[in-house]
Amino acid sequence: MARSQLGREPGPAVPDETSKRIIEQLQADGRRSYASIGKAVGLSEAAVRQRVQRLADAGVMQIVAVTDPLTLGFRRQAMIAVKCDGDLEKLAAQLAEMDEIDYVVITAGSFDLLAEVVCENDAHLLEILSRLRAVPSVTSTETFVYLKLCKQTYSWGTR
Repeated sequence: MARSQLGREPGPAVPDETSKRIIEQLQADGRRSYASIGKAVGLSEAAVRQRVQRLADAGVMQIVAVTDPLTLGFRRQAMIAVKCDGDLEKLAAQLAEMDEIDYVVITAGSFDLLAEVVCENDAHLLEILSRLRAVPSVTSTETFVYLKLCKQTYSWGTR
């Protein structure tokens, strides 16, 4: 696959200014109606609905209920830092397939990957760590257990 001038894989087209304004409206309130958004950005309700669907289909955004898992019966949430030898993208894809992992990122620095997990309890976390450490390319892990969620926001806007 060809790479862009910035060294990234080519992705979906950058949203235009109107689509960015729609995204910002939804970042402020994900339950805002398409009619309300349309008034704010100067489009019809149908046009907003179509743009939102195209943005979601392209992977530019998701509309979901963001929760604190620790308040919903999950007793353990953690970030697992991973060091590995081998193909980082292949390992990231393997980790992303695990149901308990909700976030995977390739990083620079002391660790190669970070994976966030949501677990039922400590025994569940231990089982996940055992499965993760059994992956041949994983050389070590370090686990950062979450004690309390103090801030979680997705309102950084658009550029």
